[in-house]
Amino acid sequence: MVLLTLTWGCIPELTPHCMDMTNSSSTYVGIIIGAIIGAIISWWIFNRQKKTSDKQDYTLNRIEQIENYNEKLLEKIKQLEEHNEKLLEKIMDLNKKIDSLLEGQ
Repeated sequence: MVLLTLTWGCIPELTPHCMDMTNSSSTYVGIIIGAIIGAIISWWIFNRQKKTSDKQDYTLNRIEQIENYNEKLLEKIKQLEEHNEKLLEKIMDLNKKIDSLLEGQ
């Protein structure tokens, strides 16, 4: 303890019966408080970045799901359009046949 006191100085708040070394005492207290505040700020920044990252990941996944749904929906619409085209062609052929039958009478 004597070596520690000689090397690092004496903090009156922690060590009884020592000479008052206010500058070293305030330096140690300042370093400790600075480390605590720095740790709290670092944790807060990390926590905020993690929440933001989680929200971004959720949003990107949701966008991907919506894009997949839209692709499937567009494919179904395309198939429906193709079916409607074929149906229209058949109706037109039937109309031509009816017209030719009516003209033949």
